[in-house]
Amino acid sequence: MRIGFIGLGIMGRPMAGHLVRAGHEVKGYDLKEVAFGGRFATSVADAVRDAEVVITMLPADPQVEAVFPDIVANAPADALYIDFSTITPQTSRRLAEQRKRTLDAPVSGGEKGAVDGVLSIMVGGSEEDFQAALPIFEAVGKTYRLVGGPGAGQFVKAANQLVVGGTYALLAEAIVLMEAAGVDAEAGLDVLAGGLAGSRILELKRRSMLARDFTPGFRIDLHHKDMGIILDAARTAEVFVPMGALTAQLIAAARAQGYGSLDHSALLKVVEGLSR
Repeated sequence: MRIGFIGLGIMGRPMAGHLVRAGHEVKGYDLKEVAFGGRFATSVADAVRDAEVVITMLPADPQVEAVFPDIVANAPADALYIDFSTITPQTSRRLAEQRKRTLDAPVSGGEKGAVDGVLSIMVGGSEEDFQAALPIFEAVGKTYRLVGGPGAGQFVKAANQLVVGGTYALLAEAIVLMEAAGVDAEAGLDVLAGGLAGSRILELKRRSMLARDFTPGFRIDLHHKDMGIILDAARTAEVFVPMGALTAQLIAAARAQGYGSLDHSALLKVVEGLSR
């Protein structure tokens, strides 16, 4: 497929590279030129012109909304638009109203998942467009499901970030508790990882958290944005998310304390501060 890929950051760059290696013809664009294996375009218009599939992988609603007019004006009318960004369901629905073939397809798995090509992809849109997008999803993901109509993918991503943020907060508390009690926290987390408390986060992040290595795979700043989406989605659905609201406050505190550029596992620093 001829693909125009907008957003070649921490997530987008390896994803675009996987698409090139899968045999697709990819023209990518970002504010700063980067190498990803395909052709670097001179503008959004240049990237999407003549594309069969247009992809965006951008930080938030404002960036997606900023490039969307150029996509509408320059991409072929029958090109499939896939937005891998995490934005509000309302924005995804507005985009779908303006362009016939549109999928909201936020991803989970972080930088490692993008690099390894094993992302989990939650998709909103039509069955027909989902089927057409399968070669794209197969190149960048391991799990991909159509979860409903326009905006549905973003609601599922909100649920994902709700669980991820809450898990990081509880893991941080577990580490602080064990270390304060003088037990071997590393051994303790190994045991937890093998039992019912086990999770993908515990599997991948326990050693880096114990080492206080918060090199960003997904930044606190972005999770703070996602928590806003979660609370807005909860209001839209008229449900109560008390644990989500508390997690949002902890993540906001991390950002306020200057940890916004760190990995979201840096919630450990907030919990440590509260325990002093």
